[in-house]
Amino acid sequence: MIEKVDSQNIIHQIPPVWDSESEVLILGTMPSPKSREAGFFYMHPQNRFWKVLPAVFGEALCCPNNSPDREAAILERRDFLLRHHIALWDVLASCDISGAADSSIKNARPNDFDEILGHSKIKRVFCTGKTAWSLWKKTCAEKYEERYQLTVECLPSTSPANAACNLEKLIEAYKVIAIG
Repeated sequence: MIEKVDSQNIIHQIPPVWDSESEVLILGTMPSPKSREAGFFYMHPQNRFWKVLPAVFGEALCCPNNSPDREAAILERRDFLLRHHIALWDVLASCDISGAADSSIKNARPNDFDEILGHSKIKRVFCTGKTAWSLWKKTCAEKYEERYQLTVECLPSTSPANAACNLEKLIEAYKVIAIG
């Protein structure tokens, strides 16, 4: 029997990672419960994001997603992103969601991207999965794409729920981020 998780209103609490040298923006939908608990993006132990992105750049991270030293894991990931001129955030500022199920999202309210886009070198945006992509298109594309001359692409989700895409396929798809 599948246990039903009640929908909760979640307000995004994790600040974006970016600086004035950021050239690429990677957007998820909304942090998972594990990521919210850890205080950083893609921290569910089975999420493959932190295996995929370093592999694209020929690197590996020392601290696993479920490291007991959360601060070290977060600092390592922030440093990696900024060294590669990557900004990281999520499309949504708040929504009603059941657990981590993107398919349950209702009452979606987008983040405000003007500060990041107006004070960085970002021209390329990558959405991690179809839900992030469709929410971007629905709530943000008209406001930001032309004004900031952005190209926006959808990449496959690194979530464990996307079992159809193995690690090698994800790495191959994400290589587009390193092409500048």
